[in-house]
Amino acid sequence: TAADLALPPPIEGTAEAAARVMRARDAQSARGQGLNAVLDLDSLERLAAPDAPGAALLAKAAETLSLSARAYHRTLKVARTIADLDGSEAVRRIHIAEALSLKRQWAGAEQGGMVRAG
Repeated sequence: TAADLALPPPIEGTAEAAARVMRARDAQSARGQGLNAVLDLDSLERLAAPDAPGAALLAKAAETLSLSARAYHRTLKVARTIADLDGSEAVRRIHIAEALSLKRQWAGAEQGGMVRAG
């Protein structure tokens, strides 16, 4: 119902969050390439290639934000991890969007800005 949509999302408990992280790490291990943070470029292109809408969003962000190659690849690694936490085999637009939003939050914090939770 409309009233249900207005409710805040349920709060994830510590045990649930820990289980979700373990599932994500298991998925990364099962791919046999190590953790997403240490993927080489060939593995990254194979394992973290986003769907068409995600690729379009990332390309637009790369141009608009003048992302360096390093920042572009880091965004893909974070998006792959978000997809793993979401239980998704594919990196989708929503995962790219969340990775980009995290990048902007951290950039603000590094420049003396405040990072808000939630």
